[in-house]
Amino acid sequence: MRNPPWHRDEIILALDLYSRLEPGQIHARNPEIQELSRLLNRLPIFNERPDEVKFRNPNGVGLKLSNFLALDSTYHGKGMQSFSQLDKKVFIEFEFDTEKLHQLAKHIKTIAADPELPNQLYLIPEEEDGEINEVQEGAVIYKLHKFRERDLNIVVQKKCNVFAQAGKLLCEACEFDFNAKYGELGFNYIECHHRTPLADFTSTSKTTINDLALVCSNCHRMLHRKTDRLSVEGLRRLIAS
Repeated sequence: MRNPPWHRDEIILALDLYSRLEPGQIHARNPEIQELSRLLNRLPIFNERPDEVKFRNPNGVGLKLSNFLALDSTYHGKGMQSFSQLDKKVFIEFEFDTEKLHQLAKHIKTIAADPELPNQLYLIPEEEDGEINEVQEGAVIYKLHKFRERDLNIVVQKKCNVFAQAGKLLCEACEFDFNAKYGELGFNYIECHHRTPLADFTSTSKTTINDLALVCSNCHRMLHRKTDRLSVEGLRRLIAS
């Protein structure tokens, strides 16, 4: 059974290293490529790895970096031609924005290095429609976003504060009221969305009540489709228009 295709997060990390190496340094014996191999094996993305020995090993990582040579207009050799469409997409996206590339890679590395977070993030499932692989910041930071949303203590506190002030829990985007629609079944039910932009998420980020917005299930899903680009206020304006 073949190992899974490279995820966006993995390609970001590989491209980050590629941007700091000379072509002659791209080989499995390079300690930085070996370290990247170990890092990729720590990422909380794939629960199942068909081939534990070959999964993102130094040889495979070296080949992935060699794929970028074929996409790099500044390289005058040939490079490996087996790059994927996602390789090409990510390469083009960050070709002239290495600062953002390094920032995202740093955030992903920090999360992977945390002694507890990776195991906790493994429990956050992939999106059924695969859209998580389209999130600009990648799956690891997105999973951290969802993990922070599920902090039960802060969520309960947020709901209690809003209910104490307003006497009801309305979606902050569309004003849907679960209690009014479903009666007792919908009493005190609503979801929480984390407002902090994904690019600002780190493993040490602490969630406060003001970071959370109360939203209905539909609006929450819409916000997660564009988590890196759509705010609760932006969705409210979209609904109003």
